[in-house]
Amino acid sequence: MDEHEPNHQDHDLISDAGNEIKGMAKEGMNHPSTKPVLTGAAVGAIAAGILPVLTWPIGLVAGAGFMLYKRLRP
Repeated sequence: MDEHEPNHQDHDLISDAGNEIKGMAKEGMNHPSTKPVLTGAAVGAIAAGILPVLTWPIGLVAGAGFMLYKRLRP
């Protein structure tokens, strides 16, 4: 293994995320990642609404992004 090669599997994260998002768009609620990502978005929006610094759209994106990442890299 090359010393410059990453030791983790994040080198394909962007392409994996793109494929997952395309799958969620095609299959809708039948895709296994849709419900957890939507739940994460809702929790993030509620949490950001409680915090005085963040707004709900930032929380929504952050929550959805976190759950998508956790689906790709458990």
